[in-house]
Amino acid sequence: MFSFLGNFRPFDWFLGLFSQDIGIDLGTANTLVSVRDKGIIINEPSWVAIRKRSREPLAVGAEAREMVGRTPADIIAIRPLRDGVISEFEITEAMLKYFIEKVHEQLLTPFPRPRVVVGIPSGVTEVEERAVRDATIQAGARDAYLIEEPVAAAIGAGLGIMESRGSMIVDIGGGTTEVAVFSLGGVVVRRSVRVAGDELDEDIVQYARNKYNLLIGERTAERAKMAAGSAYPLPEERTVTLRGRNLLNGLPQSVEISSIELREAMAPAINVIVDAVKDAIDETPPELVADLMEAGICLAGGGAQIRGLADRIEDAVRIRVWVAEDPMTCVARGAGRVLEDFDLYSRVLATDDRARRIN
Repeated sequence: MFSFLGNFRPFDWFLGLFSQDIGIDLGTANTLVSVRDKGIIINEPSWVAIRKRSREPLAVGAEAREMVGRTPADIIAIRPLRDGVISEFEITEAMLKYFIEKVHEQLLTPFPRPRVVVGIPSGVTEVEERAVRDATIQAGARDAYLIEEPVAAAIGAGLGIMESRGSMIVDIGGGTTEVAVFSLGGVVVRRSVRVAGDELDEDIVQYARNKYNLLIGERTAERAKMAAGSAYPLPEERTVTLRGRNLLNGLPQSVEISSIELREAMAPAINVIVDAVKDAIDETPPELVADLMEAGICLAGGGAQIRGLADRIEDAVRIRVWVAEDPMTCVARGAGRVLEDFDLYSRVLATDDRARRIN
């Protein structure tokens, strides 16, 4: 009798009148949430504070990150994603649910059952995809879609990926670096390496340990990277103070290091990123390489903000490299735009072998 309705679901249609379409950049370091027609609503660290025994979440986001290194013995603050993929499923689910509910609280929507687009690294396995899918659905999504992060980043950066003209994105996040070349709405060449912002921080920690016998935390290393880190010689070099514990006598110590030293510390990870870009260009068809020489290579993600990185890559590949506007939000903005113009970008979802609708 109602066969003419096809896949029409009246209850979901009713919920859709009151819910918001949401794009999520589920990042290793930060989670960003974009709401259709409203832009970025949430940008918080991907941290969750839990009780050790019960695994009960106590705080999420910025509040949880403030607890890092300051919690009593029965509470720990963790990041439920490592290298761009879920390592703690239940905690990731709780984090997603918290952010989805927070969006609807801010926007005063009565039924938090949104359509959700989630960005995932292009190198994830089917098992890792399923973990993202299940976490998103369990967190309260009515409909959900997966999209590769470089695709979402390119859309968010304003690249014309649907055109025949080639374009290229390098998305440097916390856990992974995604490199992709696009043409006619498809990915022609892709590279994914699990070296990004976290690896840079770890390199700085190791450098301080080896050279100065100084033990510092990852947050200290990250602050040093942001304050004075660079991938290419600066017009005016900077200095930053590292504070930690001396490994020889166990006493507190502070050391002032220069941006030259930080560049030396980060060089191994930066070289891996540069090599990934070079490998992608080496596999790109000549006609598209010619397009890239005109359009340039776009950098996105939080790692794109490292001083001199564009110059370092440009020096290696001999193609102009530019940084997207507000590079850290590109994936979330791109995921949101997919829902804003779904008729146009549904082709991207359909033609990408890792971007599919979740039922």
